[in-house]
Amino acid sequence: MVRTTLSAAEARRIALGAQGFAAPRPATVGTRSLNTVVHRLGLLQIDSVNVFERSHYLPLFARLGAYDRSTLDRLTMTSRGPYVEYWAHEAAFVPRADLPLYRWRMDAYRERDAGPTRATGVERTASVRRELLALLRAEGPMPASAVEHESNVRRGPWWGWSDVKTGLEQLFRWGDVVSAGRAGFERVYALPEQVLPPGFLETAPDRPTAITELVRRAARAVGVGTRADIADHHRLRADDTAAAIAELVDRGELVPVEVAGWRDRAWMHVDARLPRRIDADALLSPFDPVVWFRRRAERMFGFHYRIEIYTPAPRRVFGYYVLPVLQDDRLAGRVDLKSDRQRGVLRVRTAWQEPGGQLDAERLAETLRRAAAWQGLDGIEVTDRGTAASAVAGALGVPLVPHVSADDTDAAEPAPEPTAD
Repeated sequence: MVRTTLSAAEARRIALGAQGFAAPRPATVGTRSLNTVVHRLGLLQIDSVNVFERSHYLPLFARLGAYDRSTLDRLTMTSRGPYVEYWAHEAAFVPRADLPLYRWRMDAYRERDAGPTRATGVERTASVRRELLALLRAEGPMPASAVEHESNVRRGPWWGWSDVKTGLEQLFRWGDVVSAGRAGFERVYALPEQVLPPGFLETAPDRPTAITELVRRAARAVGVGTRADIADHHRLRADDTAAAIAELVDRGELVPVEVAGWRDRAWMHVDARLPRRIDADALLSPFDPVVWFRRRAERMFGFHYRIEIYTPAPRRVFGYYVLPVLQDDRLAGRVDLKSDRQRGVLRVRTAWQEPGGQLDAERLAETLRRAAAWQGLDGIEVTDRGTAASAVAGALGVPLVPHVSADDTDAAEPAPEPTAD
């Protein structure tokens, strides 16, 4: 019999199980293991910040352990790989076969961009877009930097780099161009017919059908969640999500549940399982599905989380690029990490235990050792900032080093990926 009431702890375990944290880590990680996790999550959010490691690599490391990142690159960054990019949550890698599920979103973006608040900007780049489409048709897929850059000879009648980038992003939102992998982490743009089967996007389901399918997949990925939790997974409207949930309840695929301490009604996917326990030790990306919806992370784990990249350095509380520390079914702490590749050192710039929590410093030390080895770094350095810094340094057997002002900023790091808006 399907449960209709859950304790908060049971909801946590269901959610983490749905996210892959109840499964044992494989002895070796290959293409099959990577595909299994990506399909379980539904997407990998992309972000350009590389202070520790780019975000899309981290959910797989958290669930599988060390793996060869070049294997994931072959899956996600080549023109014929099984994954493409689109605005699924934010910018994300999604299974190529799923791209038609976002056709309605492409049409919605086109309609929105034709509206009165955006029409002027869209009209301004109309000639640029025509030239870009002609250029891609004549020369094939290319990144924006191959079209026009300060060091390149101008290749079209447009007036500036921003016009090229804006025009390409408009075409990408609308589905007039699609991703053809990445080159040096720069998105490569192509006409759909250059990388997709003929008429691929034209086979898309209608909007209600596509949204229902996205909600079904989101519900499976979150395990148990509120309407807002499920909607956030693919950034869907509340009313669309509610209608899809009702349909899936009627089909018997979702079950309404009450979770102790949760104010709002929740739904559990019928295939969700309640693990007896979660044995996890992981560092989570700021854009991991476990924590990317901050309201859910606070409700489920009591974990108030804000990425502080956008906060001026003097006002940062925990650090520049802070990763939540998952131990079993709790977010027990957070660490600000930097891969100092020149020195071959993983720098723990801050380390914190959650108030009232029980961070196991020995377990975190082992997690950090695995992370350093995965990054090809020989040593670990811990600064003296944070409530867990001393314990972590002791568990690693390294001395604390003074925290300096340079630890609070990474001005040389690239800006995060822009949003669709």
